[in-house]
Amino acid sequence: MFKKAIKGDGKARIMLALLAVYISWGSTYLAIKIALEDFPPFFMMGIRFLAVGGGLYLFLRIRGASAPDFSHWINATMIGGLLLFGGSAGVAYAEQWVSSGLASLMIATTPLWAVIFAGIWKHRASRFEWAGLMLGFAGVAVLNLETDLRTHPVGSAALVIAAMSWAFGSVWSRRLKLPPGIMASAIEMVAGGALVLIVSLLSGERMTGTPGLYSIGAILYLAVFGSLVGFIAYIYLLEKVRPALATSYAYVNPVIAVLLGVWFAGEEITAKGISAMMIILTGVALVIIGQRD
Repeated sequence: MFKKAIKGDGKARIMLALLAVYISWGSTYLAIKIALEDFPPFFMMGIRFLAVGGGLYLFLRIRGASAPDFSHWINATMIGGLLLFGGSAGVAYAEQWVSSGLASLMIATTPLWAVIFAGIWKHRASRFEWAGLMLGFAGVAVLNLETDLRTHPVGSAALVIAAMSWAFGSVWSRRLKLPPGIMASAIEMVAGGALVLIVSLLSGERMTGTPGLYSIGAILYLAVFGSLVGFIAYIYLLEKVRPALATSYAYVNPVIAVLLGVWFAGEEITAKGISAMMIILTGVALVIIGQRD
């Protein structure tokens, strides 16, 4: 299955890209939670993406990369809006009320949504994929029995929208004209980060005090590993492999995120949460197994 999902590129590079996404994004849920102690969600995510994307863009231009044309920027704004505003910023917004571990479990449904949205472009789901979809969404139903999600329905809804937005953006990006290589990541972060900062401004977000060292360190970690390393690796995977393999981080990251939340933030995972995690991840595994060329 894994060999079939890889198309025309070195396996070692793809494995390294997968590993980078698994580790960097699995740890960002806890980093977001720490940063939220002193920073409002949209401002924190917007400044992170705009700073990294802008720096990367300038670096590539100095190195001689061609400037993206107008259509590139339009497409990057649409994809950046889906991935970074609807997806990443939606997670940060939800983590104001929901634990980092539970947030990661809800985002684990991203490959399930990717299968559904791929149907827009005539992808016919296999029996394994349909079984994975039904099992995965049954796990979401179990997950929503958790106190955090029942008590804070806005946070729960934001996570569902975030997973859908990220999945749709991932599938759609393969069909839009974007610059080659890392430049696509750079302009998507610039455009997406600018959109998130606009939302921050319009929503009236304000800093309430001087941020502490832990929060500042968390944002730096998010910028380097979540944005620079993780996002570039993810865009590379979207170009080289099928969307469901590119989004397979969703069944590795929750385990990392839950363990980090328990160990370092004192979060609790109940029997319902563990059951939901196993059901969702089994469903996602079936989706991956059911991928076709």
